Amino acid sequence: MGCCVSTFLKGPDSSHHKQTGNGPPPSSNGAASIGVGAGGVPDFAEFSLAELKAATNNFSADFIVSESGEKAPNVVYKGRLQNNNNRRWIAIKKFTKLAWPDPKQFVDEAWGVGKLRHKRLANLIGYCCDGDERLLVAEYMPNDILAKHLFHWENQTIEWAMRLRVAMYIAGALDYCSSEGRPLYHDLNAYRVLFDENGDPRLSCFGLMKNSRDGKSYSTNLAYTPPEYLRHGRVTPESVIFSFGTVLLDLLSGKHIPPGHALDMIRGKNILLLMDSHLEGNFSSEEAAVVFDLASRCLQYEPRERPNTQDLVATLAPLQNKSDVPSHVMLGIPKLEEAPPTPQHPLSPMGDACARMDLTAIHQILVTTHYRDDEGTNELSFQEWTQQMRDMLEARKRGDVAFRDKDFRTAIDCYTQFIDVGTMVSPTVYARRSLCHLLCDQPDAALRDAMQAQCVYPDWSTAFYMQAVALAKLDMHKDAADMLNEAAALEEKRQRGGK
Repeated sequence: MGCCVSTFLKGPDSSHHKQTGNGPPPSSNGAASIGVGAGGVPDFAEFSLAELKAATNNFSADFIVSESGEKAPNVVYKGRLQNNNNRRWIAIKKFTKLAWPDPKQFVDEAWGVGKLRHKRLANLIGYCCDGDERLLVAEYMPNDILAKHLFHWENQTIEWAMRLRVAMYIAGALDYCSSEGRPLYHDLNAYRVLFDENGDPRLSCFGLMKNSRDGKSYSTNLAYTPPEYLRHGRVTPESVIFSFGTVLLDLLSGKHIPPGHALDMIRGKNILLLMDSHLEGNFSSEEAAVVFDLASRCLQYEPRERPNTQDLVATLAPLQNKSDVPSHVMLGIPKLEEAPPTPQHPLSPMGDACARMDLTAIHQILVTTHYRDDEGTNELSFQEWTQQMRDMLEARKRGDVAFRDKDFRTAIDCYTQFIDVGTMVSPTVYARRSLCHLLCDQPDAALRDAMQAQCVYPDWSTAFYMQAVALAKLDMHKDAADMLNEAAALEEKRQRGGK
């Protein structure tokens, strides 16, 4: 599913505007040819709005591959350039009118990022700055994002060697950017890691752009934000290392775990409890210990105690194995053939309510289910039962009362207080807040919460059902139908297992 994430992309071979130089070129109205750089990546260029409209059928909703943001909403389209001989896909990120009010700042930033060229980046290949329009053009990455392969996989989880490859490749991308004078990366997470046509992981170039006026450096909740960012509101190279540490935790655990909770478990020598259970022992404990140690160093409270990008590469390079196995093989990506159709499954009462988009019925089911599906999703030490913990549970209790009484805006506020503390993760809270967002006509936020519920509890059918409803609300009906069917399959599997 390509929703609520930055999914970027593979570009054209030839024919466009001006070649990359030391800075922005004079504005040009007509199309001119550009060169193709190393590795077949086009030189950075300025595109006309007409070209990008033609590439996306006038920015048709059918071409949308990603939507994200509340304070800085933006949409990502895929498209084909009409005058490109090979008609390869490109990605186009379209900002709102006020996202970049200063056109010079936007153009300067685009050219700065556009100078970068690396095989571990989904490279920026152009921009458009026309009146109030602000658009970026990047290589197209056709094989989804790390979050999809790690948290929302359908056929197989990512094997251990591939996880090590992802960590190494992204560390390499960060090290290259740092060496080129672009060390700052905004909101590095599993949604920023993309997979190209060969299944190789790449880092989205969009995180290298400085934030626009309405932007935020971190979209995740406070539990995942570098502590120094909370103090002074600035992204530093050390902040990027902290975020890389959270990605390492994602790769190790197969879940999005608050760094503070993970560090407590690492210090308590409980790293095996943090490992992704889907790996079922198919990993090296010695290698895992090295990666856990690296993650722990990346997540140090004091920025100066964290490693630099060269340290990341030096630590991860010796762990690489299966170098002769292509990434697409390890990911299990089919080549040159369509994926098999999703089998159909009977719907449970929850599935039927979601299929009918009956929010009242969904509410009643969630009230009745309470928190019994949260068992086993939290590993809490005695030290965590502090006053803060009691306050957090009190916030959840107030949210539950508001949820039961259908005061959905109050429920959102209370559940947000619970989530932001980050000491305890609850898929049910995310599912309940997702429904509250739907009832308050906020389908984007509802989808994000439903996806987060799945991150915490990867095989929970309710998380999939809530995603299906949110996708339908966003008029993404094919994705909604696939998600509904996947939820029904999970329920059927659970019933066969006698759970």
